Amino acid sequence: MTRTRILLVDDEPGIRLGMRGYLTAQGFDVDEATSLAEAQEAFRTTRPDVAVVDYRLTDGTALELLPRLKDIDASVPLVVLTGHGSIELAVQAVKEGAEQFLTKPVELSVLKVVLERLVAQRRERQRQRADRSRTARATVNPFLGNSPAIRALQSQAERVVHSDSPVLITGETGSGKSVLARWLHEGGPRADAPFVDLNCAALSKELLDSELFGHEKGAFTGAVTAKQGLLEVADQGTLFLDEIGDMDVAVQPKLLKVLEEQRFRRLGDVRDRRVDVRLIAATHQDLGAAAREKRFRSDLYFRISTLILHVPALRERPEDIPVIARRFLADLGSERGRGGVDLQPDAEAALVRYPWPGNIRELRNVLERAMLLSGGGPLSRGDLRFEAVADAAAAEEDLTLEELERRHIERVLRRENGHVERAAARLGIPRSSLYERLKRLGINKSGFQKPDP
Repeated sequence: MTRTRILLVDDEPGIRLGMRGYLTAQGFDVDEATSLAEAQEAFRTTRPDVAVVDYRLTDGTALELLPRLKDIDASVPLVVLTGHGSIELAVQAVKEGAEQFLTKPVELSVLKVVLERLVAQRRERQRQRADRSRTARATVNPFLGNSPAIRALQSQAERVVHSDSPVLITGETGSGKSVLARWLHEGGPRADAPFVDLNCAALSKELLDSELFGHEKGAFTGAVTAKQGLLEVADQGTLFLDEIGDMDVAVQPKLLKVLEEQRFRRLGDVRDRRVDVRLIAATHQDLGAAAREKRFRSDLYFRISTLILHVPALRERPEDIPVIARRFLADLGSERGRGGVDLQPDAEAALVRYPWPGNIRELRNVLERAMLLSGGGPLSRGDLRFEAVADAAAAEEDLTLEELERRHIERVLRRENGHVERAAARLGIPRSSLYERLKRLGINKSGFQKPDP
């Protein structure tokens, strides 16, 4: 477990020496500062769990320092020490952000108890924040279904869930990449820390910079206060960057620095800050091709693609659709106090035939709308209103020739349970030609093979 880090701010060497020796012996890591300026710098770079500040320093008082430290990171508890305690001074210190006010000479055993309590309270707040975002693993299963493709994904995910290495999740829009990312966080070693997500496609370069790294007061027009970036919010936890392929190229080297050095800078600051996060990224693009074509930094691609998980499109596993649909209907019914809603055979058949260009997200939307508009009872084909197209045939009218070829080959492989020789015969092409097309189209035949009973 990570040792608790204490920042000790005092201009008396003897007091620092005594406190440091005692706290180090008790298992704390201790950093020191002797002035307001040193304290701010150390607070930025060491990221302490608690700061202990003497009231009177060479260049000012704790009352001046406390709000500056709170601007840097309001979550860090602050303890003020003074040789001249008074109720008025204690009230002022609390108003400026101190959690505890102790009179010198302080009993070191008492200080230890105070520090342990403040650290425990801070970690409990972090756990509670994580718990509020922790519903996904209990209520949403990224591996619903029994198709070979989803079972293969589950097997791969279970092998990497306890790793701390970056993970790249690939798959079409709406296929469930964010659900898988949250599952990896909740099942991994950082589950008690925050899970923070950011969609890179939704923000301009400037906004992405500010949201990810934070900014100092006055860093740009309108920056009237300092702001934590999501990297700092996610410290000790997981940062999920959705659609990382859309990240502006000017931001990419800054992210690479975080991954390689665990350091970053806020906008408008010249000093590095430490951060410890696990990165999970997701994209619907071919990042390898983007890197080769210089549209994405190759060094960043290699750094984030240590582990790759591919979420199959819904049309690649139609046998899972009834299972997923019934789970959604059960959840939607529970949310609305309606109980379970089932599917009539014609509705189930229509769901399986439809190609789902919007994947699982579209499936949920179609079912939710059908539930709201139906008169009750099991849903029929007439209750379903597909968003993109009326049926699968209409959906294929706007597809590229390559996508049509991909879908046709996938349908045949599925019918032949992944048997390449039989699929090639049905397609009327040599087996070698089919292998070449599978490679070109990125189709994995094992995803269509049914497991042995």
